[in-house]
Amino acid sequence: MDKDNINVLVAGPEHEKYVDTILNTIAEAAKVRGTGIAKRTHEYLTKKMMEAKAVIALSDDGRFAGFSYIETWGNKQYVTTSGLIVHPDFRGLGLAKRIKDLTFTLARTRWPHAKIFSLTSGAAVMAMNTQLGYKPVTFADLTDDESFWKGCEGCVNVDVLHRTNRKYCICTGMLFDPEEHLPAKIPEEVLVRIRHLEEIEE
Repeated sequence: MDKDNINVLVAGPEHEKYVDTILNTIAEAAKVRGTGIAKRTHEYLTKKMMEAKAVIALSDDGRFAGFSYIETWGNKQYVTTSGLIVHPDFRGLGLAKRIKDLTFTLARTRWPHAKIFSLTSGAAVMAMNTQLGYKPVTFADLTDDESFWKGCEGCVNVDVLHRTNRKYCICTGMLFDPEEHLPAKIPEEVLVRIRHLEEIEE
């Protein structure tokens, strides 16, 4: 598969048909790695698509290739880009970085003053975060929004989080502070999807 035959775009309602495949791909990847992952429901990911808070990658023939989504916390003072996954059939093509870059740009576009953070146990994601300007931080530097931390309850390593009184866990915390960087360059396809969402909300 050529990387030029894969489209990375802001997800919308028309992509709900891929949600179960996304969830299965995430679950299988967690089993292979032997690491924990916060569990999400069909309804949860569908809502992300409806709100233009997700990025999906599809091959030219309509096969699911990758995904990531966005969530806001603490009255939108903090944003996470989460659930980054690439289907096994499309790995080794640099797709994870393309998805990560667009999700990151979407987050910066919609919430330009929010701090963007990541909790990850994957070396590849840490490397991509570093390239984007994230810095390693303690959990105390992340959001104190209880709704976010409840998402960790579905992870197999949540006992570590509890034992340390939420000071650290298997994952590494990383933070991007927009005040330390220039404004994001916004791709036209991101603007189009956001405008469409605003028209629906009106």
